[in-house]
Amino acid sequence: MTDNPDSAKRDVLISAGDIEVRLAATEEEVIAAQKLRYKVFYEEMQASASPEVARQERDFDDFDLICDQLLAFDTTKNGEDSVIATYRLLREEKTDSIHDFYSFQEFDLSNMDNEYFRDLMAGRQLLELGRSCVREDYRSNNIIQLMWRAIVKYIVRHNVGCMFGCASLAGVIQGDLELPLSYLYHKYKTPDEFNIPALPERYQQMNYVEWEDMDRSKAKRQLAPLVRGYASLGCYIGDGAVVDEQFNTTDVLILLLTDRLRERGAHLFEGTT
Repeated sequence: MTDNPDSAKRDVLISAGDIEVRLAATEEEVIAAQKLRYKVFYEEMQASASPEVARQERDFDDFDLICDQLLAFDTTKNGEDSVIATYRLLREEKTDSIHDFYSFQEFDLSNMDNEYFRDLMAGRQLLELGRSCVREDYRSNNIIQLMWRAIVKYIVRHNVGCMFGCASLAGVIQGDLELPLSYLYHKYKTPDEFNIPALPERYQQMNYVEWEDMDRSKAKRQLAPLVRGYASLGCYIGDGAVVDEQFNTTDVLILLLTDRLRERGAHLFEGTT
């Protein structure tokens, strides 16, 4: 795994073999990311598309106008076929207030702007992560690791003190999700000093099973791989879940302090300055 000096003009954050990870540099690359998101979210996961999204066969919204698109490319392919994974990144400096983040549609982020939390941030900025997906034929831990190594380089470059965003569990709360949601509530809930609750009108409780009564191994197995990955890196989970009917998912708020990530994921920072 190396940084490729020959690719510096494309601002490659990291590369390994035929795969390189960098920010989208052209409108065509942003559109390729949106088309990949459409393929995964709407065709594969059967989300409900608006007429315009369905017509264009790409997942897009106004947030794309102010976000960086982190992309993984298979350099042996050309054009849209070369884009194999994506993450959408929104830096705080691109917003006017805490209310301008995508997650504010589901969660009350106000406590991320209080004095206690800002002291934890020590002058650094927030970064919202979202719209992550990997093309089906490339799904592996190796691709996820490359994306995360690139994100770490990005947060070092932009002085980020905390990452956050909505993460999804497939399906609605009844039945299968009660156990994993309870596990997240008991083990990872945000401290009271910076509790991040779901918006009152969308709030769904998470505590269905008491800790002492829980089959914790089963609960961990039922977590979505992305959520399990965040948990392994030391994330917190907001208070309450939100049902996203468009995507047929149940969303939780992930919050990951950079300082905790350095402790739990030190290997990701190798080679950064």
